Amino acid sequence: MAQDTPVSFVPVAGDANPAPKVYSKESVQLVKQSWAILSKDAQANAVAFFKNVFEIAPAAKGFFYFMQDTSVPFEQNPKLKSHALQVFRLTGDAAAQLGDKGAYEILESRLHKLAAKHLSKGVQDAHFEVVKEALLQTIEEGLPELWSPALKSAWADAYDALATILKNEMHAQAAAATKAEV
Repeated sequence: MAQDTPVSFVPVAGDANPAPKVYSKESVQLVKQSWAILSKDAQANAVAFFKNVFEIAPAAKGFFYFMQDTSVPFEQNPKLKSHALQVFRLTGDAAAQLGDKGAYEILESRLHKLAAKHLSKGVQDAHFEVVKEALLQTIEEGLPELWSPALKSAWADAYDALATILKNEMHAQAAAATKAEV
């Protein structure tokens, strides 16, 4: 496969942290509708997202070199703002894409780099739950008039599917590295 070939991933039962294979039309519509609104103010929502991550897990600041030994409030940190926007957009765009296609399409090189970066930082499966909680909290805070159990479930399912893909790639890379050491 060429390095920059788009690769489709359909989350299936049997994956670590399985994601649903079929998404209801209602769930798809809820994610797409809410993402259309959230993405209009993506920068502010992205900063709120990372604020929520750091409130849930203050030690998460240690994963980001630009958050260490700085007197700049994180809301004003340009590197954090840039990173938060990237993560927020990737997550939201992917969630909306899942609804369109029932699968995620991501460049193989991007998935490989993303997994490698997370591995190098020591990210563990449990950290994805913190991010999920922060994402759901951000959506609830950003869209209180739309927030409902159905919206929460739709976003949780979409996030779980995306996280499963990334975790599976991380596990594959870790296994390959271990095998190479033997």
